[in-house]
Amino acid sequence: MRALALSAPAPIDTAPLRAESRPIPSPGPDEILVRVSACGVCRTDLHIVEGDLPLVRSPIVPGHQVVGRVERTGAGAGRFRIGDRVGIAWLRRTCGVCDACRRGRENLCEGAEFTGYHADGGYADYALAPEAFAYAIPPLFADAEAAPLLCAGIIGYRALKLSEVEPGGRLGIYGFGASAHVTLQVARARGCDVFVCTREPSHRELARRLGATWVGDVDEAMPAKADGTILFAPAGALVPVALRSLARGGTLAIAGIYMTPVPSLDYERDLFYERNVRSVTANTRADGEELLAEAARIPIRPATTTFPLEDANRALALLKRGGLAGAGVLLTGEGSRV
Repeated sequence: MRALALSAPAPIDTAPLRAESRPIPSPGPDEILVRVSACGVCRTDLHIVEGDLPLVRSPIVPGHQVVGRVERTGAGAGRFRIGDRVGIAWLRRTCGVCDACRRGRENLCEGAEFTGYHADGGYADYALAPEAFAYAIPPLFADAEAAPLLCAGIIGYRALKLSEVEPGGRLGIYGFGASAHVTLQVARARGCDVFVCTREPSHRELARRLGATWVGDVDEAMPAKADGTILFAPAGALVPVALRSLARGGTLAIAGIYMTPVPSLDYERDLFYERNVRSVTANTRADGEELLAEAARIPIRPATTTFPLEDANRALALLKRGGLAGAGVLLTGEGSRV
């Protein structure tokens, strides 16, 4: 099979993902082998490739927004049948016994493993996953549409939850990539006014097209204070800016896995009046199931730009430059070439 593997972190412009030919892996107990049809391109993949996140396995095949069909099942795996369409997301495994897991907060499990980070992901023709952490994909979505829901959608959904914006409230968004463009659609379906601040003109145009109430640059003031705000951009300098956009008692949810340094905050100006700051750490499987169900009901319509698998370096380079409006998705074609 084909796989795009990273041996050592390097700038994406040097094309550090290298094509390899590998044997098709065999599923272990309670695992499924998935023939990949589509895999979303995520900013977390870029952080791994460029070394913003430490490399914990080398070589590693990135990719954690995987859509495909079950090709084989391991011993004891019976949740899915051969040919079922499934999704593989970032959260790959948890211990299941720690306090966090027992309290329904498995995203905080200290023993958690992640797809495309601790284990090979979906920048390949095939991928393995524990069946308990795979998702059934609603038939409404094509493969390329479903892929970005599996991280961009899920993380945005959890960030929206933690922002505590009620239906009909005002949501602020800083940065408008794959995750934000799904979150906006969920919030609008709930009757929220959504204010979007983003640098890229093409991203502002997409936000308008998807129904944002107001759209501006990151240095522009929103038309009203937001009940809650989500910071999707990995720019720590925007934390105080986003806090100042909040109404009293509002919450800023920071949705990135990586963030540049945050400048010092002024207590009275940025935090007083019970403004809150919440980081968003991975997701639970419940978040994923809830997002997929709500996305199908609305229905969410992801905006995607597709690339052949071998163009993963180019797709990530475009993502870094802000050249993707919506989500990038790699397509494997037949998914069976070796």
